[in-house]
Amino acid sequence: MNKYETLTKLLTEQITKNLQQGVTALPTEAELCTQYQVSRQTVRAALSCLRKQGIITSRQGSGSYATGLLPVPERNVIPVLVASGQEYIYPSLLSDIQNSLSAHGYQMQIYPTDNDVSVEREHLLALLQDPPRGMIVEGSKSALPNPNLDLYDKLKKEGTFLLFLHNRYNALADEICIKDDNYYGGYLLARHLIDLGHTHIAGLFKMDDLQGPERYLGIASCLRDLGYELKDRHVGWFNTADNEALRKKQDTRFLTRFIQDQLPGCSAVICYNDEAAYWLIKELSYADIRVPQDLSVVCFDNSYLSDLSKIRITTLTHRPHEMGNSVAECIMQKLRGIPVVSQEIPWEIVRKESDAPLKA
Repeated sequence: MNKYETLTKLLTEQITKNLQQGVTALPTEAELCTQYQVSRQTVRAALSCLRKQGIITSRQGSGSYATGLLPVPERNVIPVLVASGQEYIYPSLLSDIQNSLSAHGYQMQIYPTDNDVSVEREHLLALLQDPPRGMIVEGSKSALPNPNLDLYDKLKKEGTFLLFLHNRYNALADEICIKDDNYYGGYLLARHLIDLGHTHIAGLFKMDDLQGPERYLGIASCLRDLGYELKDRHVGWFNTADNEALRKKQDTRFLTRFIQDQLPGCSAVICYNDEAAYWLIKELSYADIRVPQDLSVVCFDNSYLSDLSKIRITTLTHRPHEMGNSVAECIMQKLRGIPVVSQEIPWEIVRKESDAPLKA
């Protein structure tokens, strides 16, 4: 091994240690010459090799910096635990994360959990065999106590950075999370309906993922602040099992019960997401309830289902690619040793055809 190859190896080891301490800048060429007792030519050859490997980048006038990548490709793979790689909102989100990561030399590997804590545990045990530097996690049934906290703790002790997506467990509330601003989103939809004259508003929420209670709280708080109330008798809850039965068997019994038990007396309803709203509108048509003439329907996510519905659904959205790019940038920054903070991505209303002013 010649001098520049030896120096390349030594610098790679030092960069790896520095990244763990949040140090990304390399010493100057002169400092490297002194530190390793080599010529400037040897230093430049080693730095050139590191640049070709993607381990460092050079900035005009300010020196060389670590990119966060390591020379072993397997160490630049980011595991992503999500409820399902096939769910209706995921293909575009995962594509955005992948595109952003791959543009900087990283790859991701999907681990679907089916929102099942037993499957989540299997994936975590497998990952502990060779702990990754960082991973993206969408919690399984995040509104409920989680039995896998011991494995997350072990991963953290192994140096794995945990970045939570959409939600995080209450017991891991200090971990970094990139999520929707669900409280504000609920508040925004409720205020929108009140501005249209609706004060008797129903809600349909998912109970076992944290987004459901957060969206419920935003809606209830808005109604309270403006002198109204989201009454318990007008609130319906469903869970992961209901959702799976809806997707796989088109089992809409929980929606039928909601229409019969919670909707009477309401002129508008806010749904947990586009999927719930899409199927609810179908069931409303069977019950001879017209949207929006008899009932205004609004929801979250702005997925393709909001446009596929016979009545295009008014929904909340983010700026294009914002969530995926924010997630990718956050984990790459952390792997470069740069401090990161949690983010709540704001919602915007996309007005379509499913809501209308309350008839006098």
